[in-house]
Amino acid sequence: MTVLHWATIAPFLLAILIPFFYKYARRIHTGWFVLILPLVLFIYFLSYIPVTSSGDTIMNSVPWVPSLGIYFDVYVDGLSLLFALLITGIGTLVVLYSIYYLSKKNERLNNFYVYLLMFMGAMLGVVLSDNLIVLYVFWEVTSISSSLLISYWFHREKSTNGAQKSMFITVFGGLSMLGGFSLLYVMTDTFSIREIIANVDLVTTSSLFLPAMILILLGAFTKSAQFPFHIWLPDAMEAPTPVSAYLHSATMVKAGIYLVARLTPVFGGSAEWFWIISLVGITTLVWGAISAVRQKDLKSILAFSTVSQLGLIMTLLGLGSASLYFDVGAEDTLYTTAILAAVFHLINHATFKGSLFMTAGIIDHETGTRDIRKLGGLMTIMPITFTISLIGLASMAGLPPFNGFLSKEMFFEGTVNATQFGIFNMETWGMLFPVLAWVASVLTFVYCAIMFFKTFTGKFKPENYDVHVHEAPFGMLISPIVLGSLVVIFGLFPNLLAYSLIEPAMASILPNLLEPGQQFDVGISHWHGVNTALLMTIGVIVVGIVIYLMMKKWSKLPFYLKERDPLNRLYDNGVSGLISGSQAVTRAQMTGSLRDYFVYMCGFSILLLGYTMYRYDAFAIDTASTSSISPFMWIVALVFIGATISIAFVNHRITAVIVIGIIGFLLALLFVIFRAPDLALTQLLVETVTVVLFMLVFYHLPDLQRRTAKLRFNILNLIISLGVGSLFTAIAVSSFALGQDANFESISEFFIENSKELAGGYNMVNVILVDFRGLDTLLEVLVLGIAALGVVTLIKLRFTGREDV
Repeated sequence: MTVLHWATIAPFLLAILIPFFYKYARRIHTGWFVLILPLVLFIYFLSYIPVTSSGDTIMNSVPWVPSLGIYFDVYVDGLSLLFALLITGIGTLVVLYSIYYLSKKNERLNNFYVYLLMFMGAMLGVVLSDNLIVLYVFWEVTSISSSLLISYWFHREKSTNGAQKSMFITVFGGLSMLGGFSLLYVMTDTFSIREIIANVDLVTTSSLFLPAMILILLGAFTKSAQFPFHIWLPDAMEAPTPVSAYLHSATMVKAGIYLVARLTPVFGGSAEWFWIISLVGITTLVWGAISAVRQKDLKSILAFSTVSQLGLIMTLLGLGSASLYFDVGAEDTLYTTAILAAVFHLINHATFKGSLFMTAGIIDHETGTRDIRKLGGLMTIMPITFTISLIGLASMAGLPPFNGFLSKEMFFEGTVNATQFGIFNMETWGMLFPVLAWVASVLTFVYCAIMFFKTFTGKFKPENYDVHVHEAPFGMLISPIVLGSLVVIFGLFPNLLAYSLIEPAMASILPNLLEPGQQFDVGISHWHGVNTALLMTIGVIVVGIVIYLMMKKWSKLPFYLKERDPLNRLYDNGVSGLISGSQAVTRAQMTGSLRDYFVYMCGFSILLLGYTMYRYDAFAIDTASTSSISPFMWIVALVFIGATISIAFVNHRITAVIVIGIIGFLLALLFVIFRAPDLALTQLLVETVTVVLFMLVFYHLPDLQRRTAKLRFNILNLIISLGVGSLFTAIAVSSFALGQDANFESISEFFIENSKELAGGYNMVNVILVDFRGLDTLLEVLVLGIAALGVVTLIKLRFTGREDV
């Protein structure tokens, strides 16, 4: 493997070492040991900036399951590098912040950092993988690791519920996405994203285009908390604040954004892609802003603001995809401004949102509360936290001279430009985008003002707090200070990022618009004259101030008093329905009766196998090639049948044991007659052991009681018995008949010809079990191993009877 591969899986490798470090180096905070890795990876990925900024890419491949087209392909271009830098850069600051936020005495740091490293590695795998199946594997690891992080404080019911909700919703989306990836493979015969983009005509002309697109978007929307799947994100706030800062600013919620951006060259330019992404994005933007205004908890406000900001980026990606419809070229900024704004705001959001979550965590850590109804007057008590929060909130509200102002102006410009596209009825319906964008921006200004003024202004009341309030230690302030500084630096000098990160990312999203050696124009400046975007910003500020000043009036409305998102009711009712439904099914299945279980299994086998045989016209009879049956065989068969039928009429245990043994030994005799000594020996051993075990527990067996059953009971038994017997007889007869067909290629010929050559054995049965079906055998051994571990766990953790006390 290459260095790039090792860099991708390095977090997983370090996660393996964390328990050992935690055990043998308890005097040192585990975070210091972890901090080295994301910092080294960040510096390593910085070295790729000259490569991507020059328009080059890097691809390294390692075969994984080449027979299925699955390769561990690691691909670095402008888009993947941007995300890799965010993941490792913000990850470094989050780990540093967590060292001071989480106490090594009171927290299970080994668990925390193992989960965090899994999460980091999975995100790197998502953004660097070129193979869709490998991407999917990492995608699901992000769902698992994020749920573990959300439920880190598992003794809290809200934490476990939030983890469960995130798992349900994101895994549902992930499975849908896997279906979409499979359809892409059907259309293009490859899992490589590069090759799919190169053969995009095969996708756009296929009848599977729309189903594949919808399934993939379900994965993106659930992961990036788009309406109506956004309800998991606010509940994820039960995680420790370092997790919230990481998850919301640079990692999991950006995975869906990444997927949409990465597959824009495949699906972009179609009306369906344009409208679905744009409408879902703008709806999420407005709904998230409305919900954020209603919250009273600092992290809840920030959570819904993240939902809203993700909707903003998604809207821009949807609108910007229209440039592929026109194939306009890099110089036409009318169509590419939206993509430029999406990439720039992606970076800006990571900086100001990361700093805001960290300051919210500091406030909670040093005051013991995040409730804005209790907070107030912290400006003089926590001056550094106040300054960082002011910068972050001003940037999120879109105020100059911070970086959020620049990308918000581009957002307004992109929505206004969209009304001039002249496609997809944008000349009429397109007016909704700038209007809704402006409304959402007003609400964003309002909740930023609420968060700022309710927390830092007013009179400080010590009686509202259970602890002595003071500024956080400097170590906890380093990370938010760095992020707050970047907000200012990127706001004052935005072109530091223009052609190093933003333009290469745009080139990855819209590769078809560039001629060889051409670049997008990414000149970013604060002043563009008095234009529509500037007037919209002025309107946001004026109206936002008015609404905030009138807060005493509208804060008494039911709208403001109900904090919980009403869509949670759908989720709650759905989960309740699933639970009650599964309980009903379980009660119907798990009756405690062996007979019922046999009825279910045999009935299912009859339906499935019978339909399969009928569907493929597999029933056949051929008596021409049958050999004559000797009298000895007739005698054995009649004894076998008689012994089997007699079981139903036996009333004594010893007689039943003897008859069952006779049946088993007669079956072994049949194997001997048909020259299958291995099977005969196995049958003899199994039957002998079974009879011996029966005799050992003879006195403990229940009495055989013949119940006077109802007619329905006997009829069902008769139907099941005749059905199974007839079906398997028909399968055996049909298999023999098809084997005599000259056009039918028997699989047995393959094993006869290749057992020695491919597996080095003459015993075909053993070769099939050990070599040709080696994976099955391995999985069977794995199942037994898991069962053994379960038994050991139950023995070691057996109840003492006081667990519920």
